[in-house]
Amino acid sequence: MTPYVLTVDAGIRDLRAADHLLHALAAELALPEGAFGCTHLVRGDRPRVAVSLALPSSPLLRTALEGLTARGHEVSDGAPDAIGRAVIYPGVESLTGTLTIAELLGRSAIDRVTVLGGAAQPGPGTTIVTRSHVRPQWQDGALVLTAMPAAHGSLVPFEVPDPTPCCADH
Repeated sequence: MTPYVLTVDAGIRDLRAADHLLHALAAELALPEGAFGCTHLVRGDRPRVAVSLALPSSPLLRTALEGLTARGHEVSDGAPDAIGRAVIYPGVESLTGTLTIAELLGRSAIDRVTVLGGAAQPGPGTTIVTRSHVRPQWQDGALVLTAMPAAHGSLVPFEVPDPTPCCADH
């Protein structure tokens, strides 16, 4: 099924604020099961983070479009690019604690897990400590989570939940 996609450009400059906007929009619009909410880096004269919503049907898209424009958001059809970072996706709420790769893939829309700097994909029994912050990215039409090695042979998602801001120490 091809989703119906729209983009909201609220002029946001950081990922954390874009994540918050996606969660607020999801709550306001009561997004249905099967919806995706992604962030997209927009480069150029005015670098920023746009968000996209992919909905499973055209009538839902129309309702969302009307609701968003009524709230004063700049909305356009389609996604800004094919490399969105998924924040809202089927199964995301079940990705908490420590899971095996098989559990993570079975519970969510994530298609595969890769390990940063690794040549092979991790086995299904490899554990991943989610930190309740799992942000896969679209790559060639597949939702892919990049992980990195952690203690005791486990993995953690590459993106940390509370990153240290640039230049925080000076």
